[in-house]
Amino acid sequence: MRKIVTTLAMMAAFMASPALAERKGIAFVEAPEMSSGMCTGANREEAFGCARKQCIDNGGTDADCIDTTYCFPAFWSVDVFKQNNDGFHWHEIHCGAGSKEDALAIAKAVCDKVRNPELMECAAARLFDEDGKEYEVPAE
Repeated sequence: MRKIVTTLAMMAAFMASPALAERKGIAFVEAPEMSSGMCTGANREEAFGCARKQCIDNGGTDADCIDTTYCFPAFWSVDVFKQNNDGFHWHEIHCGAGSKEDALAIAKAVCDKVRNPELMECAAARLFDEDGKEYEVPAE
């Protein structure tokens, strides 16, 4: 019990720390087959509001732009494109990775063909840092 209380106290102190208060969250919005948006922000509402605006500005409709993913703190994020053997495709966002290399390792793990034989295609499509800057995904 004492360990739990200590752990909770440490987590509360970390969450209240100025360093965490300066961090941003990252939000992803998608209109399937139409558009998407990604933004960072000081809070969930700010980040999703900006990402939704991007989605609509890029051709999506308000009804079709769906809030899909939010992480706080943002750290590194990777957008993984997946397509199954029947041809259905989708994007999975994984965020909160500690580094660019960690984000790419996550993509590699979720694309493992042994674990996911139903996938005909799977790869990191986009990579973002905690400020929302997009980086080129290195060729494998």
